[in-house]
Amino acid sequence: MTDWVKPLPLPDNVSAPYWAAAREGRLLVQECPQCGNRQWYPRALCTRCAAEPEWLECTGRGVVYTYCVIRQMGTAGFRDEVPYVVAMVELDEGPRVMGNVIGVDIAEVHIGLAVEAEFIAVADDIGIPQWRPLPNH
Repeated sequence: MTDWVKPLPLPDNVSAPYWAAAREGRLLVQECPQCGNRQWYPRALCTRCAAEPEWLECTGRGVVYTYCVIRQMGTAGFRDEVPYVVAMVELDEGPRVMGNVIGVDIAEVHIGLAVEAEFIAVADDIGIPQWRPLPNH
């Protein structure tokens, strides 16, 4: 486990399975058994038909849908990381997930960049997904 000094998510009864899976290096999204809608972030009900969603394990791969370069420190935990990239990644399974892009110069990040989830264990029950470009990006 890493020495994490940034804010932590606060898992609740809906999101706890997502964070626990990320702690194990797995990426989950929700899928509705009624209408097939896939969604992220975790919610108690399907955003399309209000049925109770189930968890779907994803490949952890996708492409950068959009991104932003953060150049100012929001909290002290990010002091050594600015500038850094926060991206909305469109998963191969459909939903869009946010996270930091790591392992690449910020000038090389672009819309359509193929990425794969990499997880950092930050607490006993929480992992944080980040996005690393696939080889030959």
